[in-house]
Amino acid sequence: MIPSDFPKPVRIPVNGVELEVFEAGRRNAGKPIVLCHGWPEHAFSWRHQVPVLVAAGYHVIVPNQRGYGNSSRPTEVTAYDIEHLSGDLVALLDHYGYEDATFVGHDWGAMVVWGLTLLHPNRVNKVINLSLPYQERGERPWLEFMEEMLGGDFYFVHFNRRPGVADAILEENTFRFLRNLYRKSEPLKEPEPGMAMINLARAETPLGEPLMSDSELAVFVSAFEKSGFTGSINWYRNLDRNWHLLADVNPIIQQPALMIYGDRDAVQRAENLTKFVPKVEMVDLDCGHWIQQERPHEANQAILSWLERQDAT
Repeated sequence: MIPSDFPKPVRIPVNGVELEVFEAGRRNAGKPIVLCHGWPEHAFSWRHQVPVLVAAGYHVIVPNQRGYGNSSRPTEVTAYDIEHLSGDLVALLDHYGYEDATFVGHDWGAMVVWGLTLLHPNRVNKVINLSLPYQERGERPWLEFMEEMLGGDFYFVHFNRRPGVADAILEENTFRFLRNLYRKSEPLKEPEPGMAMINLARAETPLGEPLMSDSELAVFVSAFEKSGFTGSINWYRNLDRNWHLLADVNPIIQQPALMIYGDRDAVQRAENLTKFVPKVEMVDLDCGHWIQQERPHEANQAILSWLERQDAT
C-alpha cells in the first residue's frame, strides 16, 4: 500500500490511454515539473523529491507511464515507442493547461525525456536527467549495435529476440527480482550483464545493502504483481523503432540541462554529452543506479540549486 503521505492518484485520459498520476502542489500552478520514472519502477520512486519540490514552489506531476501501475497497458508492442510515450507527456501538459514544463527523468524515464525534448522542444523548458545520459543516435540501430557488442544474452537484446521469456520469469519471481535488484551501489556490473535480470529473479540471496524498507519495497512488488512486466519491457522492444523515428529530428538539445550521475552506476557516461546538449551541467554523486532513492538529500540539493540558478538567469 502506498503511504498516506504520498499524493493520492487520479486517472487522467491522455493520448488514447489513461495514466495514473500523482500530483502535489497545485497551489503552485504556473511552475510545473514532471517526474518520469524508469524501469522497473513506479511514480513512488520520486517519494523523496515530491515534498521538497512542492516546498520550493513547484506544481509536481508524477505519472505512472503507460505499462506501469494502474495506467493503461496497451497490447500492441508499437504502442510503447517514443512517439507514444512522449505524446502521453504532451497530452498531460495539455490536461493541466501548461504550454511547457521542466521534465525530470531517471533511467528509461530519462530516455523518454530526451526523446520528448527532441520531438516536442517547445513543450520542455528545462531538462534534468539522472543516470542515463543523452544517447547519441549513431549510424546503426541501437539494438543491432548492442547485439554485436554485447551478445544475444544482453538483457536489452534478450527482451527483443525472445519475446515473453523474461516477462514470464520476472512475473513468476516478482518479489525476489525486485528485492535483489533494488540494492545500493548497483549490483549489476559491466561488461558481463548477460542474463543479469533473469539471474536476479532466480537468486536466493541478494547482494548489497537494501535500497528501501520492506514497506517501500512492497509498493513496487504489489504494483508489478498486478501489472506484470510485459508493458514495461515493451519500451525496450521499441529501441530500433525509436532509432528510425528520430532519423529526421534535430539531434541537439537546446534547453538548459542537468545530468546527475552515480559514481558507482553501471550505466556508461556519454562521451559526447556537451556536443549534443551544449547547455548541460553535470553532477556526480557517490551512489549506484537508483540515484534519487539512494541519495535523496544530495539529489534534491543538486536539483534545487540548479533550478535556482536557472531561475536567476
